[in-house]
Amino acid sequence: MTKRIFRSICLAAIAVFFTCVALFLCVLYDYFGSVQKDQLRAQTELAAQGVREAGAEYFEGLDPGDYRISWIDADGNVLYDSEADPSEMDNHREREEIKEAYASGYGESSRYSVTLMERTLYSAKRLPDGTVIRLSVAQDTLLTLLLGMSQPIIIIIVIALGISFWLAHRLSGHITAPLNRLDLDEPLNNEGFDELSPLFRRIDAQQRQIRLQGNELRQKQEEFETVTENMAEGILLLNTRGVILGINRSAAGLFGTTRVCIGKHILSVNRSVEISELLSGIEKGRKAEKILDLNGGKYQLSVSPVCENGTISGAVLLMLDVTEKEQAERMRREFTANVSHELKTPLHTIAGCAELLENGMVRPEDTARFYTQIRSEAGRMISLVEDIIRLSHLDEGAEDMKREKVDLYALAARTAALLSKEAENAGVSVSVSGETAAVDGVPQLLESIVYDLTDNAIKYNRQGGTVNVSVTRLAKAVRLLVSDTGIGIPPEHRERIFERFYRVDKSRSKELGGTGLGLSIVKHAAMLHGAKIELQSTEGEGTAVTVVFPDPE
Repeated sequence: MTKRIFRSICLAAIAVFFTCVALFLCVLYDYFGSVQKDQLRAQTELAAQGVREAGAEYFEGLDPGDYRISWIDADGNVLYDSEADPSEMDNHREREEIKEAYASGYGESSRYSVTLMERTLYSAKRLPDGTVIRLSVAQDTLLTLLLGMSQPIIIIIVIALGISFWLAHRLSGHITAPLNRLDLDEPLNNEGFDELSPLFRRIDAQQRQIRLQGNELRQKQEEFETVTENMAEGILLLNTRGVILGINRSAAGLFGTTRVCIGKHILSVNRSVEISELLSGIEKGRKAEKILDLNGGKYQLSVSPVCENGTISGAVLLMLDVTEKEQAERMRREFTANVSHELKTPLHTIAGCAELLENGMVRPEDTARFYTQIRSEAGRMISLVEDIIRLSHLDEGAEDMKREKVDLYALAARTAALLSKEAENAGVSVSVSGETAAVDGVPQLLESIVYDLTDNAIKYNRQGGTVNVSVTRLAKAVRLLVSDTGIGIPPEHRERIFERFYRVDKSRSKELGGTGLGLSIVKHAAMLHGAKIELQSTEGEGTAVTVVFPDPE
């Protein structure tokens, strides 16, 4: 601090001194310039008086000294010049001082020569005969004036610098002595100049404020760590070089590390090329996103720069689990493709049959069969469209459907009776067991659940097989169990059996008239009722689907 005060005083003294010298030279230069102009005008008057009295004889043997004399006629032609041959000189009528002299009798001007790097003053006087006498003289520049006074100025500078250094040393030591003895831990107990009392009080107040802010900062840090540590999303704080400054538990788990990685480069934790490319634009402040496979799931990694006062100080790496989103997107694409495929097949069949009938290429006795085929395919399309509409309605939440208490056992009995003819045709016996159990839900959806599960159990059964629909009251729940002795589901298909248009045996499903949306509708309807679905199946032995509804009571 002493050195800084010393330098400040010295620089201030030197700056003031050189400013004074510069101002003094400017004022002196302006003064000398004014005196020189007055002298030039007086000499011009004397020369004009001499030419009026003696004419051209005035110039014979004339020694103008530092001045240059020119005599110009009324047309601007040079009659005489003390330094050049008049016959080789240009016409001077358009010169500023000449024009002014012609107009008002006297004119002045100054011109700066870049080549000679000097300014020339001109003074012109018109004579009674219309001719003009012009005198010019070179004006000393500020640099010339400075060089002429260089010796005394250097002496003054040396003396001023010596005095400035001595005073600066004394003053800086005197100012900093009390400050060097300060007790910053107990600022109010310091003894010194009275002028320092406000400083002591300010230091004490700031120390109290710092302690308060420190406590608040620790509290906020604890709150931040509590929030981030319990977040499902991974968060990493990085500096511009990619060094980890902070990491929460989720991010550490995804990268297979712990908090000991703080202070290390992120590539020491994960060396994948994708991570390297993602972080390549940190120093330039570029945002970037990538979707990577981590721990068997899909994660969206987003890098956002952190700016402080317009400067990039680091970046935040946010890791979001988008596994379900990616699966939903995949299912949406598959759903679109499946809808297109499912509609295209019956449309081709209908179009083909219609074309044959239109062109008269069908024998009269076969016409009925073609009409039956058209009606069958049209019915299949209608069923498919109705199922798609129902599924879309369920995706939207089915908020327009009214809820009420429904006896699930009675509903199962009605469904079994409704499907009795189909069961008889398939050679399958259907039985309903259990007890009366009320479920709070949408009657249409509950009926759809029971109907689709029972219908599937009948269709995918074998000749002489059985289907049992059981309704049982549990503790705070109602269980619907639909079991069959059918063909069963292979293990590799069980996880996807509730997906839209997914079929284990596509050829058999189409033969049976299924749309591939029944179990998907069951799944969505169960979700809207808060119910859980469990599937148990043994290939070649049968399948059991359990739906557990929450008890409305």
